[in-house]
Amino acid sequence: MSTPLRLGIAGLGTVGIGVVKIIQSHADLLTLRAGRPITISAVSARSRRDRGIDLDGYAWEDDPVALAKRDDVDVFVELMGGSDGPAKAATEAAIAAGKDVVTANKAMLALHGNELAQSAEDAGRAIRFEAAVAGGIPVVKALTEGLAGNEIKRVIGVMNGTCNYILTRMETSGLPYDDIFAEANDLGYLEADPTLDVGGIDAGHKLSLLSSIAFGTRVAFDDVELQGIERISIDDIRHAADMGFKIKLLGVAQMTGRGLEQRMTPCLVPATSPLGQLDGGTNMVVLEGDSVGQIVLRGAGAGEGPTASAVMGDVIDLARGIRISTFGQPAASLQPAPAAKATAAAPYYLRVVLQDKPGALAKVATVLSNSGVSIDRMRQYGHADTTAPVLIVTHKTTQDALDHAISGFAETGVVVGEPVAIRIENV
Repeated sequence: MSTPLRLGIAGLGTVGIGVVKIIQSHADLLTLRAGRPITISAVSARSRRDRGIDLDGYAWEDDPVALAKRDDVDVFVELMGGSDGPAKAATEAAIAAGKDVVTANKAMLALHGNELAQSAEDAGRAIRFEAAVAGGIPVVKALTEGLAGNEIKRVIGVMNGTCNYILTRMETSGLPYDDIFAEANDLGYLEADPTLDVGGIDAGHKLSLLSSIAFGTRVAFDDVELQGIERISIDDIRHAADMGFKIKLLGVAQMTGRGLEQRMTPCLVPATSPLGQLDGGTNMVVLEGDSVGQIVLRGAGAGEGPTASAVMGDVIDLARGIRISTFGQPAASLQPAPAAKATAAAPYYLRVVLQDKPGALAKVATVLSNSGVSIDRMRQYGHADTTAPVLIVTHKTTQDALDHAISGFAETGVVVGEPVAIRIENV
């Protein structure tokens, strides 16, 4: 087919400019691979400032909704971001105007993906979003295509490069969380609202999208158990390393007899595991299928090149005529799943600060025992004048049993502050 596939690109930030660069620099290669030329008809952004690249050959629209409706646009490429507002309005306008959509907007899809997918399929259009999850890693394509013959048992991974950078830098530098947080902010790694990163929200959006594909369920971001890395101390990093573990903000999704378990929380993983060896801003997603076993996907989770690469992968698929339901099966067939908390037993890391006086440790041990939590290892690392931090690694126990024990600590009169409990994940 020689008819060009014409794009309208809304958003000329890092990723949008990356897409323009790929199209300008690889035009002949893209034509060979897609079977037709890929061109840009028009662009839209909040300002017309110089972006260091020639945009003179493209029409300009101040309003992304107007861009989405243009007759010379076949595919609307939404790279503005934001769960609502212009991004959602322009995406809806594109679908209504008979356009396919390629987006990197995980927040919009996590909150409105079910409705948008149904609208697109009703209109005979496609929404592709490889760039919304794990940057340059083709995990959406792996689930919807390469592993389509598998029943997926579990999805697990590190899906926010900023958090992985912070935790890695804390370990290598020996500096506390606040110092590395400021460093990451100075480097431009954090979202305008940093809690999206360090609070686990950004990664939770991604996990909810992968869960929908993996388990054939409606996107349910509100059911994701979220816990960020703000309370991870440099002492936790050191203690974990001392025991052969690394701390990661880890996403886990699996279907159980009780419903869909989705959690994005700090976990300890073996330092020798693939996830344990993941440093810096890199992402990793582990997929477990009944036939294929375990697949490990690793790569850059953000940045101009990797994310633009993922956008272009979706664009080329559309140019080739490859059309797949947004979440891997018809939107109407996606089932709501009851939210389930993790009940499978696992060992836990527990940091408790005690008053430095006789009998304090015995009281804590008694509360754990009465809650059905047994101690595997216990260490004390130095102490202040009046307090003594104690590290406990439990044998396998349930979250409910551990929560019961932690609530009982307050009644002992010897626990200072709030304990930190981190699940040790078998990966």
